[in-house]
Amino acid sequence: MSPTFTSLEIRNYRLWFLGGFVSNVGTWIGRVGQDWLVLTVLTAGSATALGIVTGLQFLPFLLLAPWTGLIADRFSRRRILLVTQSMLALTSLVLGVLAVTGAAQLWHVYAIALVQGVTTAIDNPARQVIVSEMVPPEKLSNAVALNSASFNAGRLIGPGAAGLIIAWWGTGEALLLNTLTFVFVLAALAMLNVSQLRSPRRAKGRGGIREGFAYVKQRRDIQLVMLLVFVLGTFGMNFQITMALMATKVFDKGAGEFGLLGSIMAVGSLTAALLSARRKEPRLRVLLLALVGFTLSATAAASAPSYWLFALALVPVGLTALTAMTTANAMVQTRVAPEMRGRVMALYMAIFMGGTPAGAPLIGWISEQFGPRWTIGIGAVAVGLALVGVSFWLARAENVRVSYESQRRPRVSVTTVPSAEDRDDSRVPVPEPAR
Repeated sequence: MSPTFTSLEIRNYRLWFLGGFVSNVGTWIGRVGQDWLVLTVLTAGSATALGIVTGLQFLPFLLLAPWTGLIADRFSRRRILLVTQSMLALTSLVLGVLAVTGAAQLWHVYAIALVQGVTTAIDNPARQVIVSEMVPPEKLSNAVALNSASFNAGRLIGPGAAGLIIAWWGTGEALLLNTLTFVFVLAALAMLNVSQLRSPRRAKGRGGIREGFAYVKQRRDIQLVMLLVFVLGTFGMNFQITMALMATKVFDKGAGEFGLLGSIMAVGSLTAALLSARRKEPRLRVLLLALVGFTLSATAAASAPSYWLFALALVPVGLTALTAMTTANAMVQTRVAPEMRGRVMALYMAIFMGGTPAGAPLIGWISEQFGPRWTIGIGAVAVGLALVGVSFWLARAENVRVSYESQRRPRVSVTTVPSAEDRDDSRVPVPEPAR
């Protein structure tokens, strides 16, 4: 088995991966269908309405994170997912039927988006950490990266398929097809060999939520990762809005071209996920370099003069954004205690995705005030400023230095340098590269 796909040797994970892949394709079909319904059927291209829908889907991540993380640590993650995935299938069915019959109204989409947001907030921590029950610790980083590959393979296929389905049959049919794909992930959950799952010690008592916050408060390495993903998620990862606005407002394209943008971007994202799967462990330098690359490529995309140059720029945008996301996710999952993983990952996802309720309406407002190009440009500016701030903090507080070696194989190193007091202490070991 290639090192890239080593986790697929394990039957439980293989079932989960295959079921999740089909469901991910459907998820992207459903997202494009929902956005197209709002932009072209229920409104006259309102960026604000689309921003509100996106915000309602992600607001529960921010509000419910302490409780959803505790749920993931206290109850069977498999049973949680059976309930949440069934609920998501039901809401997708309702929206699809409303769209097909022509009865859909904007408030229907708002209400369903909020219900799906609450359900996904409960679903996400359990879905993130159930992988740690399927694979041994040494394969966890690989499994996390393959999950990202599955998600982005779905992104590669889903938006393009959605564009064709909408053009041939209609928006409601795309939403109904998404409903059918939930059957595959539910079947995978039902077929898991429960006796082979590595269930951690369950959280008990009333102090579970406080324990999660206290644990993160003591971990500056996790706090640093969370800060970076907050900025990236709030200002840089609003592709659901930015690509729709760029396609319709700037380049005057239809559903097919809009869906194609998501598939083109997924080429870079899928490549990043597969490259991440080959790395034995996530490192800080990979995260920082990926964010630098995102800043540069997002700037290029925002200033692209034509549709095809914009599409081409989305490949490195997807590559760098997904590298940062996968590395950050793996860094957090592999460095926390197993019994705390659900609560920490819930906080991580709340910070990463919880900024979207504020970011999405803000992006919509920026589009209407300054133009659609700034919906991407603001992400490049915000991530760039965050990198500058983090770099100064690492240099001053953590004595971190960055060096570049050009001989033989070019390489960037991020190392921790002893302070003057440490150098005077003979007991201080030789510094090792910081991860």
